[in-house]
Amino acid sequence: MNGNSEDFLTKIDEEHLDIRKLIEHFSLNFPHLKKCIPQIFAVFNGLVVPLKRGAILFICGNGGSFSDAMHIKGELAKSFERERPLTDKKIIKNLSVLPYGKELIENLEFGFPVVVLGESHSLRSAYGNDRDPIYAYAQELNSFLCRIKDGVFWGISTSGNARNVIAAMSVAKAYNILTISFTGPDGGKMAKIADLSLKVPGKTTADIQENQLPIYHLLCKMIEAYFFPGNIRSKI
Repeated sequence: MNGNSEDFLTKIDEEHLDIRKLIEHFSLNFPHLKKCIPQIFAVFNGLVVPLKRGAILFICGNGGSFSDAMHIKGELAKSFERERPLTDKKIIKNLSVLPYGKELIENLEFGFPVVVLGESHSLRSAYGNDRDPIYAYAQELNSFLCRIKDGVFWGISTSGNARNVIAAMSVAKAYNILTISFTGPDGGKMAKIADLSLKVPGKTTADIQENQLPIYHLLCKMIEAYFFPGNIRSKI
C-alpha cells in the first residue's frame, strides 16, 4: 500500500477520532513502525466488515506466533480497554429467569468470535496420527468453512513461509474468505497469496515478534474503538 503515514492520517473520518488518536499515539511511541500504518489500517478495514456481520476470525501460527494468536484472541473475545456490556434485551430477558442469570447479566461482555487453529490438542494429535500433520490447521479450518463458508483468515509467520499456515491459507482462499498475512519484512510465500499483507520490520525472529506485538495491540484497540466508541474503562 502506497503513501506515507502523515498523508494517511488526514484521510481518517472525523467520526472516528478515537481511532485517529490511537494511531497518533502509536506513531509517537513506535516511530520505527510508522511506515506500517497504511498496512495496519488496510487490515483494520478488512477485519471490521466481516466482524460486523458476525463472521469468525481464524488465526494461526507456530511457536511464538501461536502464542501471539492466543494473545490476540484474549484481547478480542472480551473487553480490552473499553466497556462491552451485555446489551441484547432478548438475551438479558432470557437470562433473568435462569440460574445465575443476574450474575451473568452483570458479568458477561461482548466478544468477537475468534478461533485459534491448533488450540484443540486432541484434534491436532488425532489428525497427525492419521494424516500428514502439516495439514492439521487446514483440516480444522475446513471443518468450519465446509459448514459456515464465512470468516476471515489471519496467518502469522515471521518468515512468511510456514508450510502449515500456508496450507490453511490455501483452504481459506478456496472458500473465498479474506486472507491476511502478518509477517516479517520479506513477507515470504504468504504475502504473495494473501489478500492483505502486513510486513513488519526486523532482522531476527525476535525483532519481528517484538514489533508485531504493538501492531496487533493497535489493531485490537482500533477494532474495539470502532464498535465501542467512548466506552473507555478507568485506567488500572
